[in-house]
Amino acid sequence: MASSLASKSFIGDPRTNLWSLHPDLQKLSSPAVQIRIHTRNSTKFQIKAAGNTFGNYIRVTTFGESHGGGVGCIIDGCPPRLPLSKDDLQVDLDRRRPGQSRITTPRKETDTCRIDSGVSEGMTTGTPIHVFVPNTDQRGHDYNEMSVAYRPSHADATYDMKYGVRSVQGGGRSSARETIGRVAAGAVAKKILKQLGTEVLAYVSQVHKVVLPEDLVDHENLTIDQVESNIVRCPDPEYAEKMIAAIDVVRVRGDSVGGVVTCIVRNCPRGLGFPVFDKLEADLAKAVMSLPATKGFEFGSGFSGTFMTGSEHNDEFYTDEHGRIRTRTNRSGGIQGGISNGEIINMRVAFKPTSTIGVSSKS
Repeated sequence: MASSLASKSFIGDPRTNLWSLHPDLQKLSSPAVQIRIHTRNSTKFQIKAAGNTFGNYIRVTTFGESHGGGVGCIIDGCPPRLPLSKDDLQVDLDRRRPGQSRITTPRKETDTCRIDSGVSEGMTTGTPIHVFVPNTDQRGHDYNEMSVAYRPSHADATYDMKYGVRSVQGGGRSSARETIGRVAAGAVAKKILKQLGTEVLAYVSQVHKVVLPEDLVDHENLTIDQVESNIVRCPDPEYAEKMIAAIDVVRVRGDSVGGVVTCIVRNCPRGLGFPVFDKLEADLAKAVMSLPATKGFEFGSGFSGTFMTGSEHNDEFYTDEHGRIRTRTNRSGGIQGGISNGEIINMRVAFKPTSTIGVSSKS
């Protein structure tokens, strides 16, 4: 089922539509496809729809729409002879899969992936890796009323303003389902990093007004099993229950809440990143801030560092028992001057409440 696009008349003669201008486009027509073309400004058709690729050495391009045929990614630059199978990707895709519990979206998807290129006999070949995940729970009719009205806090309005074309069903490229391609690519990246002894972990540290105190989580010894021990993925059982209760309070009345995810990178090699515009934390910020629903990013001490003096905030250097230069504190978050210093990289990402809710928005 194709993604639905809302439509207006083509620029010029109001009796002329886009299909009559090019017969080949008629082949794309279906009851589920409509095109919205604005008449305000013809320069809209000179705008390039870029922004789907991230990375330099390894480049990831995501594709697909929420209620189209499927979603996925192309990973270009992955080194050859890396052991890789679809099962490696499926582990993380299953963690992301909707409908796992009462606190997630009710959409039912298996999110079963396939690798169409770049892997042969269980090993990467060094050529682009194509990963595809079909959509199986397409409910485009749920969005019929959205073709005549913009949804609050969704991308419908801005996509329409910029391109003159907007995806009505499920938000198209702005849908959270776009992140499937990121998760699949991230699974590959984790395998590469594992060869260096580097580990990436993330957990929920805040839901609405329930905030997990930082000193309750030992980042040196945190395990994935602790994170996965409950449906909200908070490593502290007591606060996990509080977070689930906070979600349930608003969920039963059709509303939603936001939260914060803390991400850590352990055993990160020193020297990653560059000064000025290519700082490591700047690249990380671009990656996480491009996720749907993100509204904030903190690194190291983050905004709390503004309440400190310089003498309180500075990370003092020392030499450990192995002769390595370390810092006694880590308010820099493992990066100084845009370059990793070997300490744990620590960042937090704020996510707004889900915009798709079952009650009217408050003004």
